[in-house]
Amino acid sequence: PDCLLLQFLSYLRACDRLLKQGYEEGQVEEAMEMFQYSEKKAAEFLHLLAQFNDMGFQQNEIKEVLLLCGNQREKALEELMMK
Repeated sequence: PDCLLLQFLSYLRACDRLLKQGYEEGQVEEAMEMFQYSEKKAAEFLHLLAQFNDMGFQQNEIKEVLLLCGNQREKALEELMMK
């Protein structure tokens, strides 16, 4: 049981750090789940999601492409531009 509690507290701290960077709660939770609670991968995903969103791409397309491309910025941008 202690192990689960520690994992949960670690998850909450990671979410808190991502929220403090300005990401929305729903997006943070979704990203953490998509990347099996890896804060680093979730942070990369959220950063690229925001970047591509600012460029005018649709959020659902961005998510799909980032997952397919494994958060590789250049590859994802190429895919988005071809759509």
